[in-house]
Amino acid sequence: MRLGLALGYWGRGPNPAHLELAQEAERLGYDSVWTAEAWGSDVFTPLTWIAAHTSRIKLGTAVAQMAARTPTATAMHALTLDHLSGGRVMLGLGLSGPQVVEGWYGRPFPSSPLTATREYVEVIRQVLRRGAPVELDGRFHPHPYRGADGTGLGRPLKPITHPLRADLPVLLGAEGPKNIAQTTRIADGWLPLYWSPTRLDAYEASLAGAPEGFTVAPMVRAHVCADVAEGLLPVKAMLGFYIGGMGHAARNFHADLMARMGYEADARRIQALFGEGRREEAVRAVPDAFADEISLVGPRERIAERLESWRTGPVTDLLVTSPDLTTLRVLAELNG
Repeated sequence: MRLGLALGYWGRGPNPAHLELAQEAERLGYDSVWTAEAWGSDVFTPLTWIAAHTSRIKLGTAVAQMAARTPTATAMHALTLDHLSGGRVMLGLGLSGPQVVEGWYGRPFPSSPLTATREYVEVIRQVLRRGAPVELDGRFHPHPYRGADGTGLGRPLKPITHPLRADLPVLLGAEGPKNIAQTTRIADGWLPLYWSPTRLDAYEASLAGAPEGFTVAPMVRAHVCADVAEGLLPVKAMLGFYIGGMGHAARNFHADLMARMGYEADARRIQALFGEGRREEAVRAVPDAFADEISLVGPRERIAERLESWRTGPVTDLLVTSPDLTTLRVLAELNG
């Protein structure tokens, strides 16, 4: 099982510790480092900065939001950074949800998310292969555009720049069972948001068609600390925000995922509390058991014991979100 470092996105401003964490992860033998975006910092610029200050570690987006860019623009970002970094890019994509797509990017959330995702990936694949000008008779991402409001002058193009790798890995952040199943057919890997090594049956059917070499890279919050309950507080805060606030009460993919993992009543209570503005109560309502099973928190000996369960099943890469260098070092030693 390979280790990766998941840095996420910025808060109010750049995190001055991120570059040091990335460089230490490379020194420790971590396979990859990943950045993210929400509605603030973008996913590619910090990754480019890290690329310039490292030499070996792979560079992943977890995730680049599809609504933020046309598929050709995303392909341009990926192929450019792949050249500059010497072939280290892994392109992780995510559809996001209606709240972000419509509220931040000002465009409609696709009526058929699976179709929109499939078309997006297909356009990127065509750009990277550069075998012919990009053409797709798509519902959401037609190339060239031939809509009634267009000029009719568009013509198929292929990238001026020759991509460094036609097989640059494309991974998807999918949550629903059908979306995960499609991911095994059209992508090189899957980026699960929440992963519980004790609930492998929750993913078994969706991953049944995964080909050999398919990457499964869940994120896990890790913290070496003496007090487990205290160490879980950041996990609960994250879950309270995502389950309560990242989506509408009637359509929240994060809450639906928690419900499928056996915590439906808790998920709906968190949503209700958050919706009423009772955010601290929403965080406290996150069950310790759920926060604990999707994270690696506690003394070194406890993490060592629990890490074994993450090695079982289909996980190929563990993307670690960690606040400190000590935790990164301990995990490297335990996984060695």
